Amino acid sequence: MQRRLQKFDPLVVPIHQASLDAPPVRAEVLHPQGLRDRFSQDKIWSPEITDESRKSFEYSKGQGKRIAAVLIPIVQYQDHLSVLLTQRAAHLNDHGGQISFPGGRKEDSDLDIEHTALREAHEEIGLPHSRIESLGHLPDYLTITGYQVTPVVALVSSSEGLVADTNEVADIFEVPLSFLMNPANHQIREFSGPDGYRRFYAMPYESKFIWGATAGMLRNLYHFLSA
Repeated sequence: MQRRLQKFDPLVVPIHQASLDAPPVRAEVLHPQGLRDRFSQDKIWSPEITDESRKSFEYSKGQGKRIAAVLIPIVQYQDHLSVLLTQRAAHLNDHGGQISFPGGRKEDSDLDIEHTALREAHEEIGLPHSRIESLGHLPDYLTITGYQVTPVVALVSSSEGLVADTNEVADIFEVPLSFLMNPANHQIREFSGPDGYRRFYAMPYESKFIWGATAGMLRNLYHFLSA
């Protein structure tokens, strides 16, 4: 049986650490060619195992994972890069109302996991494949709801004219990549649940509260780009 997080408002979860003392990703990496170069390099680095992923291991022993993919779309502008994010529709069973990347469950007709990410991005926000330059994958991220998610990182030439599928997406917005790749903007929050204390990352930006799996995947992007 898949277990669920206890219903709670992450905004009111106490802040354990308001910012993290680590250097931001170097400026020369945070441009299109810098990202291309980094994904072409074979550097040793270690992804984080969050409490969510750790609990996912415990809850799903003997059960199969639901395979899924998300697209981490990095939009190119003349003077900066932005990460495109969505706010999921409130009525969705899994992670309703949360900030996420476009993505979803792998279908039998998908050619591979990258095809899943691109298909879902087109279905959810109307992002055409012709605007996407895939750079590579980050390590799979395990969620508390039983998904094994592959993050596909891509450059996007333009975010103009995107239209949300309102059945799945309530809002489309962007956050500067430099903000997300600076640990000074990363919080650790901690709450007490049925299984004891658990921590999660949060990256509040203006009126948007990025947390949980999305923040966990962004932390892995930070570690990857910092290596």
